[in-house]
Amino acid sequence: MTKLYCCKTSYICRCSRRRLVTGARSQSRVRLEPCRQSAPSRPFFFRNLIRSKIASKLRMVCGPKYDGKYLRALLRRHLGDTTLDRALTNVVIPTFDIAYLQPTIFSTFELKYRPAKNALLSDISISTSAAPTFFPPHYFETKDENGRRRAFNLVDGGLAANNPTLCAMNQVSQDIILGNDHFFPVEPVDYGKFLVISLGCGSNRNRRYCAKAVAKWGIFDWLFKNGTAPIVDMFNSASADMVDIHLCVLFHALRSSENYLRIQYDRLTGSAGSIDDSSKKNMDRLVRIGKRLLDMSVSRVDLETGRTVEVPGMGTNAEQLTRFAKLLSDERRRRQNELIYSEAW
Repeated sequence: MTKLYCCKTSYICRCSRRRLVTGARSQSRVRLEPCRQSAPSRPFFFRNLIRSKIASKLRMVCGPKYDGKYLRALLRRHLGDTTLDRALTNVVIPTFDIAYLQPTIFSTFELKYRPAKNALLSDISISTSAAPTFFPPHYFETKDENGRRRAFNLVDGGLAANNPTLCAMNQVSQDIILGNDHFFPVEPVDYGKFLVISLGCGSNRNRRYCAKAVAKWGIFDWLFKNGTAPIVDMFNSASADMVDIHLCVLFHALRSSENYLRIQYDRLTGSAGSIDDSSKKNMDRLVRIGKRLLDMSVSRVDLETGRTVEVPGMGTNAEQLTRFAKLLSDERRRRQNELIYSEAW
């Protein structure tokens, strides 16, 4: 997730990857919870566990792992008929259209120029969470003010932007170019005035491969190896890291490195790194990892080793988040005072 602040406007940009957050946060009183089942006896549990794992692998060979019916019903129930234009804050949600083989980005500010993108938040959320091999693609249609239909054939936004930070920044820049008064007098590429918080969904840098061993792999090894999908992991890590590296260089060149905060945990193991383990045990584990991450030092990706290294003098992630919050609070107070002063005159 990326939270970007510029002048009077903030944006939330989110890819699905592991959590449906943006769609839910766009409407009040929405809470998504995993299903819970009673614990069976131990012998019965292990027999069924083995059977379910085998069945799951077989299903993924000839179709998606899940049919998505429960997730869709849950989102329909909670989000109802809420459309993008009724979101409580500015959001930027990337998806990928397999009919055109190009990204489709749903952005609240674009609606006045592209009304056909004013889709149901439930449709957008289903689309951006439709990870290939896990969920089927999502199809829906919208109409513009003239009744013209537009069809969407969408899958997981992570295919287009696994790290959506640049998507958010581009949307803000485009909004400035089109003359949004909220951004005056900021220029479209005046990134030094941006405040960017980029929250990664976690990775496992300890999972490494040797060229000699990989040289013997066939197509199935690249797609499925020891419970992972190596080629997918490589694509995801590469695209996310390239965005992070680009922004580190950009903000450093503008002498405003302190305006960009990337928080990423790169030591996920076992179920914590799973896309679809929503058990209470794993949720509790992720909460503990999140709390521990707050106390860790601010870090950046080392291009030589691929590992995250501490940034001297930046303090902890919690301290930086507190600093960002204070900057925003001070800015809000300044604007309120300006408004009071202008009304008095």
